[in-house]
Amino acid sequence: MPEEIKSCLQCGKVLHGRSDKKFCDDYCRNNYNNQLKAHANNYMRNINNSLNKNRRILETLLPVDKEKITVQKEKLSHEGFSFKYFTHLLTTKKGANYFYCYDYGYIPLENDWYLLVRKNLD
Repeated sequence: MPEEIKSCLQCGKVLHGRSDKKFCDDYCRNNYNNQLKAHANNYMRNINNSLNKNRRILETLLPVDKEKITVQKEKLSHEGFSFKYFTHLLTTKKGANYFYCYDYGYIPLENDWYLLVRKNLD
């Protein structure tokens, strides 16, 4: 029975060696797998970029010497803040929800005002 000639799944070169070999080298294996996961990786990368941008905006607006500050929704929106993305919620005993982007949070107040807070990491 003649031996089946196998080729690299990425570049098509003829494979030599083990019978279960699929790629000619690590470069081709990595490229192949990166292409398979590209859509999912781009999706996660875009979300992480939005979360990081939100955190930077909150960090910029909340002075280092203050624990909390109020800002208008318009100011957050103008800076490019996306209310769609946050890392976690903190619900108070009274049922109010603080939305957090890592260590910076916000809670909606009346008349499109928001209270910005910083989590104490000590």
